[in-house]
Amino acid sequence: MEFISKELDRYCNDHTSSECEILSALNHETHTSVLNPRMISGNLQGQFLTMISRMLQPKCILEIGTYTGYSAICLAKGLPASGVLHTIDVNEELEDMTTRYFKKAGFEHQIVQHIGDASLVIPNMDLELDLVFIDADKKNYPIYFDLLVDKIKPGGWIIADNVLWSGKVIEELDSSDKSTKALLEYNKKVQDHPGVENLLLPLRDGLMICRKI
Repeated sequence: MEFISKELDRYCNDHTSSECEILSALNHETHTSVLNPRMISGNLQGQFLTMISRMLQPKCILEIGTYTGYSAICLAKGLPASGVLHTIDVNEELEDMTTRYFKKAGFEHQIVQHIGDASLVIPNMDLELDLVFIDADKKNYPIYFDLLVDKIKPGGWIIADNVLWSGKVIEELDSSDKSTKALLEYNKKVQDHPGVENLLLPLRDGLMICRKI
């Protein structure tokens, strides 16, 4: 589902700061060499993540779902010199590629990569988080929220991608569609949680943004 016309989307991109050379190269390599390139954040969402990170200047970021590293680089741009971004992905096959681009971007000492199931990795992380970006397996979104909400500092933020799921969240639910069911649960969990304030932003495939009170 396209939430806005291609012409309007093109206009938005034309009036958004351009990708830096490294992100442009990463975008190109992802589209030519990696399966499911539509999973990459892209410039519009990437610029949004960079702006949020630069506004917050977080000391500690957690990303769930590294893929080829595009969003991690965007988020890392807002880190202070002593800040760290931890990123988790279950696919070790892309680690060499992400490491290469993190080094090109100058963040090799600030980005820590974790390979494994995020639901098992997160409980063993002794971190106080300022910002979290969730863009991984949709079926575990509710689990991630439960694991993270107590690790987020008061005033900290969680941003979850794909929460509109191509519009499926407002269509009749197919009982076999576990991803849509989990996203509906996640959106309701955030909306009903007394400890956060939230905004569902229809950027690309939907971003649920919540701030811990």
